[in-house]
Amino acid sequence: MTDKERKDILRAYAKQYETEKFLQGDPSWFMHHVEGRENQEAMAFLASCLSYGSRKQFMPKIQWLLERSGGRVDKWIRNGSFENDLSCSNHECYYRLYTCRQMNLLLRSYRQMLDSYGTMGEYIAKESTDGITAIEALTRHFNSSSDNSGIIPKDTKSACKRICMFLRWMVRGDSPVDLGLWADFIDRRTLVMPLDTHVLQQSVRLGLLSSRTATMSTAVRLTKALAEVFPDDPLKGDFALFGYGVNQD
Repeated sequence: MTDKERKDILRAYAKQYETEKFLQGDPSWFMHHVEGRENQEAMAFLASCLSYGSRKQFMPKIQWLLERSGGRVDKWIRNGSFENDLSCSNHECYYRLYTCRQMNLLLRSYRQMLDSYGTMGEYIAKESTDGITAIEALTRHFNSSSDNSGIIPKDTKSACKRICMFLRWMVRGDSPVDLGLWADFIDRRTLVMPLDTHVLQQSVRLGLLSSRTATMSTAVRLTKALAEVFPDDPLKGDFALFGYGVNQD
């Protein structure tokens, strides 16, 4: 495959798949079903945290959070209502490796952020200047206590796929999928590609990567490769690789 053929394929799939239809069955659907900037931020963050494994298993868990909060996710966190709603036994499983205790610790840490900064967006605006420092700011806050939840990665050595996906949702504007709420203080060209095993496989198949290890350095290399295709918006490549994978499968 020539470089031109690869770029043409990626551009075609990005155009085909970045549509409202993409939302169906995707965790990004939830942030479009709450009203208000604060609720969208909170819903998006929680949806991203739970987005691993089988969609058939994690989508109902995100739906439960949406229903328990009545769509007022920000208030649900601020006033501590989650403490009662997640009052199951500390070691009882909420979803896969996440216990009820871990979910409570995550939400308490989020509430501390809201108490100190107002919103997560305001925290990110004060603590970061681009995509990488935004990832670092989130890992730093949610691991600042010795009693952390273990849900947010401790540092940026791993690919931090779910954080990168969340940032894509928050930063990219002019999209039927992504919200672009933080577009005014983070440049979308500085975002890092959400990298998991599936994206890695498609990237190697297309010749965008040679490494088969999902690390932050690999994610950065993939982002740079996609910037050659989408110079103003590298993470448009996320939709392109999704579409390529669907059609290959």
